[in-house]
Amino acid sequence: MYVIVEINGQQFKAEQGRKLFVHHIPNVENGATVEFDRVLLVDADGAVRVGTPAIEGAKVVCEVLSPLVKGDKVLIFHKKRRKGYRKLNGHRQQFTEVSIKEIVI
Repeated sequence: MYVIVEINGQQFKAEQGRKLFVHHIPNVENGATVEFDRVLLVDADGAVRVGTPAIEGAKVVCEVLSPLVKGDKVLIFHKKRRKGYRKLNGHRQQFTEVSIKEIVI
C-alpha cells in the first residue's frame, strides 16, 4: 500500500518504513512525530482512491530522524560572452529527514 501525500507544496510517494527528505520543517526536534493530512491518492493493493483534491480522514504519521540536513551544493554560473562578465553563485538547500511510521486511511 502506498499514498501520494503533499508535504510543504511537494508531492511524495509514501510507503510505511520509507525515509523521505522533505523541505525544511521549522521548529521540529529529533524524534518528534509529525502528521500530514493532505493525502491526494491511496493505492491499497490495486484499489485506487483519488481525492478531490484530498481524501477526507486520511493522514500520514511520520517521525523526524534529522531536523536539518543540507543537500548537495548547487552552482549557478552566469556569463555574457565577449563582455568580461562572469558570476558564480551557489547554495545548499535545507531538508528535514522523516521516516513514515503509519498510514491512516
